[in-house]
Amino acid sequence: MLEYADDLRRTVLSASSMLAALREEAAMRRPAENKWSIKEIVGHLVDSASNNHQRFVRAQFQDDLIFAGYEQDAWVSAQRYQDAPWQGLLDLWREYNLHIARVMEAVPDAVRMRERRRHNLHQLAWRAVPEDRPATLDYFMRDYVDHLHHHLRQISALMP
Repeated sequence: MLEYADDLRRTVLSASSMLAALREEAAMRRPAENKWSIKEIVGHLVDSASNNHQRFVRAQFQDDLIFAGYEQDAWVSAQRYQDAPWQGLLDLWREYNLHIARVMEAVPDAVRMRERRRHNLHQLAWRAVPEDRPATLDYFMRDYVDHLHHHLRQISALMP
């Protein structure tokens, strides 16, 4: 069992229970005009799950860690997470991340730990890897979990 996959599972189950108790109106409240609400942050985490799920699977069949990025604000806006049913959004986020934890554990160690000289984690990772340093899929998956923790801390600060 991978420590960070287990952490992802525990974190998502704990946070989803806490967030399920939040009233929809509170989840929709924006802290400032151009800032995401809790619903929109959870929507962003769904987008992150969607994009990184594909990256984690594709990385097993390619020699590099080069992946397409996405415009986070545009994705949140285009999908109208602010208007999404709160419980359905939480369910999607929870189940997608539980699946990602399974995907992480399914990656063979040799693939996960293999250093890749070509990557764009200086652009994609939450904690960037310099372009001239090798990176591993293991690092990228850990970074995904750290990114999720970062946004959960944001959400916690917005809770009533």
